[in-house]
Amino acid sequence: MARRFSVTSQPGFVFLAMLTFFLLYLPVATLVFYSFNAGVSVAIWEGFSLRWYHTAMANEAVQEAALRSAFIAFIAAIIATISATMAAIATTRTPEYPGLTFKYAFINQPLMVPEIVTAVALLIVFSRIKIWTDYSGLGYLIAAHTAFCIPFAYLPIRARLESMDLTLERAAADLYATPFQAFRRITLPLLWPGIIAGFMLAFVTSLDDVVITEFVKSGGQETLPTYMLGQLRRSVTPEINAISTIFLGISVLFVTIFFLISRKKN
Repeated sequence: MARRFSVTSQPGFVFLAMLTFFLLYLPVATLVFYSFNAGVSVAIWEGFSLRWYHTAMANEAVQEAALRSAFIAFIAAIIATISATMAAIATTRTPEYPGLTFKYAFINQPLMVPEIVTAVALLIVFSRIKIWTDYSGLGYLIAAHTAFCIPFAYLPIRARLESMDLTLERAAADLYATPFQAFRRITLPLLWPGIIAGFMLAFVTSLDDVVITEFVKSGGQETLPTYMLGQLRRSVTPEINAISTIFLGISVLFVTIFFLISRKKN
């Protein structure tokens, strides 16, 4: 009998995989390591210290940018999750019909289009709106992040819906439950893990975004990623490493929670 092909059994696969991960995570590990440097250099180790973490925590500009980032990410993630939930229900709890595949592609388009293209398009649209309305608040950043985060929330919610059996919902309909009652008592409780996972993925995506924020934001609307980018243009100190490490820890925490929730079957 012909042997089944497996890429993992090919000579050199393990070595290449380990080398790839090493090259990928070595810069991140270096950044974390030098965030504990006692000196001002990002390349010369001068002893262990939490100095730069205290400096970052006491920096009012960092605090303001961090709070603004968290606020934008939270609001955008809520709106994106609600929109993604409605879109996922509309595209999974219905018989297939012509155009359904197009709707899938349309919802996931921000994932397929280069982010810089989305950023430039949003810049053009919002610049015209700013001229017409004379409004330049955070609403533009929230709207931009929401539009970009919808597909990230949509994917885990849709995956959860597709794994849910329709038997209970049909049984509720047989017992004269209205569509809303069946959704509230059957679908929604079973869908919660997917909704929470989608919210967390949308939140961390919005929190980490740089390109769209850099194009859409107005003066005085720095988020933590754009603040860090601005600091890198001036001078690099271990304070940036400390902020990056904290940012990395938050992202890893949310992604881990997302993974644990999304793998739940019941």
